[in-house]
Amino acid sequence: MKPIYVQIAEWIESEIISGNLGTDEKVYSQYQLAEMFTINPATAAKGLNLLAEENILYKKRGLGMFVAAGARDAIIEKRKNETLKGLVRELVIEANRLNINRNELIGMIEAAEMGEGEK
Repeated sequence: MKPIYVQIAEWIESEIISGNLGTDEKVYSQYQLAEMFTINPATAAKGLNLLAEENILYKKRGLGMFVAAGARDAIIEKRKNETLKGLVRELVIEANRLNINRNELIGMIEAAEMGEGEK
């Protein structure tokens, strides 16, 4: 279970990746986020500040937070290097535990890509 402020930061990242928030576009305020997710405004602010520390967002004094140039690419790269590689590592470890060979594992991945893994 991830802390709520991390979940808020990841939600904003997803909004940027999907194109709902573009470069130099104003993001939700801590109070808007607090109301949307029924959380404390300080928790929402912590999520916003986390993204500002990662240069995904930038502050305009008195105006709020905005999406930084290159934010989308930075998020994709971060998720690819941190999240996806970690998931693949766990998948390979589990496949080895279950004596699933490489070809069988690749077949499972290909089936999941085609939507067969959703049944």
